[in-house]
Amino acid sequence: MTEPIPEATPSRSIDMTSLKGLAHPLRVRMLDALSTYGPNTSSGLAERFGESSGSMSYHLRQLERHGFIREDTSRGSTRERWWERVPGGIEVDHVYPPQSAERAASDLVVREWQTTRTALLNDFLMHGADELEPRWYEASAFDTVNLRLTSDQLGALVAELQSISARYSQRYRNQQGPGVRPVQLHLNAFPVMDAHETPPNEEAHG
Repeated sequence: MTEPIPEATPSRSIDMTSLKGLAHPLRVRMLDALSTYGPNTSSGLAERFGESSGSMSYHLRQLERHGFIREDTSRGSTRERWWERVPGGIEVDHVYPPQSAERAASDLVVREWQTTRTALLNDFLMHGADELEPRWYEASAFDTVNLRLTSDQLGALVAELQSISARYSQRYRNQQGPGVRPVQLHLNAFPVMDAHETPPNEEAHG
């Protein structure tokens, strides 16, 4: 599984040591928060997650140790350090053997990613129409498209959509100013599990 990334920033395929360093529910959520909302301090993250500043500092050091975050020296002070997400996507291999420690770690990271994404989407669906100005709600979308594709066609579709999102990410990365707010784009493209693949040499109908 790959997090979408800016086109000009290489994606990082993490090794097992770094995967285990990330594979903690709170660390995944902290990394997501730094990605979504921008740089923060241990006390700021502690307030967001209802944890102690000491606990946040420990987990931040672990994330830094494994190369997921770095200190934002442009904001730092003698009183408190600011942290930011290291640019670039994260590729998590999901083909480890079942019941292995590697598979458990990758499953945890992917599951926490999805939990956060689902929570943000549900928050928008429940409150967006009432709390946002109409222009924001009208500019948003949550569509489902049903297709019949081969694995190669699915891969080509995903690559094309990721190329578009990468261009926008690169163009507006770190944009600040009036009218700007964090926005998430969810790209879900996957085979339907309770269906069957057409066998080779068999003509597909419909």
